Amino acid sequence: MASFLCSTRFFVVLFLISAVPLAVLISLETATPSTHVYHYHSNGWARECAKWDDLNRRFLVSFFENGIGQIAVPDHHSPADILDEVPLVRDADLAGNASLGIFIDRPRNRLMVAIADVFGNRYSAVAAYDMTTWNRLFLTQLNAPADEKSLADDVAVDAEGNAYITDAWESKIWKVGVNGEFISTITCSLFTHKGWHRNLVGLNGIVFHPDGYLLVVHMITGHLFKITTGNENEVKPIKLVGGPCSLGDGIELFSPTKLVVAGNPTRLVESTDDWETGTVVGKFRGSKVHRLTTAATVKDGKVYLNHMFGMGFPKKKHAIVEAVFSS
Repeated sequence: MASFLCSTRFFVVLFLISAVPLAVLISLETATPSTHVYHYHSNGWARECAKWDDLNRRFLVSFFENGIGQIAVPDHHSPADILDEVPLVRDADLAGNASLGIFIDRPRNRLMVAIADVFGNRYSAVAAYDMTTWNRLFLTQLNAPADEKSLADDVAVDAEGNAYITDAWESKIWKVGVNGEFISTITCSLFTHKGWHRNLVGLNGIVFHPDGYLLVVHMITGHLFKITTGNENEVKPIKLVGGPCSLGDGIELFSPTKLVVAGNPTRLVESTDDWETGTVVGKFRGSKVHRLTTAATVKDGKVYLNHMFGMGFPKKKHAIVEAVFSS
């Protein structure tokens, strides 16, 4: 679920991008993609997350400047066609905050959105929206005004409708009930590491596994964790062969035994023992890496990757790219 998570990271990435020679950027932009790409026009430069809504045949995307949009995909879409983004949500009371990780809660027909003050780190929240009317069902602030800095990054939902939101600043997980009531905070010493640079961006992408536990990635270190929730939360590091998944951002289950960790490169991790251990079995680095891969989703049995930055003016052309993994 995924994220451009703090002002330090924002400016570091902008610096790195600005340092890339213009000729290289032009070459990357004009290269023929090796996999299928959905291009769409938008009014915004940055789109943090994209999730495929199979029922309505559309991608839902989160706006870094606050809001949610959709990209409808026709049945007979040609890769040469450029689709259009249509805004669905723009909350005036959340102006100045970014919409980051999103999750489609299909049983309850709602979209869950992690919301954060990316540059000041003084506001974190989770919101739920009805996916038919797009009315806001609830907005729950996760940090109190006097709390330490925080950054709500990604969100997952369990079978009962409880939401789990990662705090990428303090490496903790908030739990919120099905109706938006705050329940608890999950903390663990395993979530933090020695050295400030290893905690610059902490817990990031999160998913709820159908067997009843959470999987989460620590962005800087690339460590994966399995978290069993309940009266006693149990946190276990997942031993990775071929890992770690350093700079892992949003994550998505491709199947109960395969996890996609979006990043540069994006990794496919497989487990045969209920996520006690895992093995990196594939990697993908497409031609759009300069746009920054931030999230993954599954459409029609294929993995697609969201890229943060759009290119062009006045309309910005964004890319959602199919990932084909190689060992």
